[in-house]
Amino acid sequence: MQQPLGYVETVRIQVGGLTRAQLRASLLSRDVHLNGHAEALLEHPVFDLRDREEIGIVECEVGDFDLRKGGTLPEVFAAARDRGLALCPPDTGPYLRLALTSQANAPDSVLSAGRSPAGALKVAAAPLSDDVEFPKGFYLRVVDDRQWLRGFRCDDEYRFALEDRFAFRLPDQRMSQPEVGDSPTSITRRRP
Repeated sequence: MQQPLGYVETVRIQVGGLTRAQLRASLLSRDVHLNGHAEALLEHPVFDLRDREEIGIVECEVGDFDLRKGGTLPEVFAAARDRGLALCPPDTGPYLRLALTSQANAPDSVLSAGRSPAGALKVAAAPLSDDVEFPKGFYLRVVDDRQWLRGFRCDDEYRFALEDRFAFRLPDQRMSQPEVGDSPTSITRRRP
């Protein structure tokens, strides 16, 4: 296993514990916008009611993993695993969107361009289907001060750029405690 990344701060969130209807109502009450791919993901049985669990989340760029030419989804996930990180539960995306209220506006307002959008935070979770047409996962983005939970599609050949950001699960023993005055819903990272 490679040397773990040095993290300054993480966020702990609750995942699960809401019915699908309650989760959708929570997103609607917070004025979170969804695209069609996010809607398709939310229909998956993984969003059936399950026990709540608390997990730690940390944000990383693809470049943090020494993938000098970017990486495919399997390469990014493998590199993160080599650094001691884990994939998030498949239902993490909506819960992270609800918890992460301070995400910065994206540098552009392009919603779909056939590439990973600027300012997007992809939730690292195992794909729910091998079908290339089914969305691979969620990403969080703020466009023109509107919070989005969007689904994305890609195949195993698509290369994410060095600056593309992912949210991974951090094992409990690696969680740092926030300093007094730190926002409990911010995610900060430090390059190795």
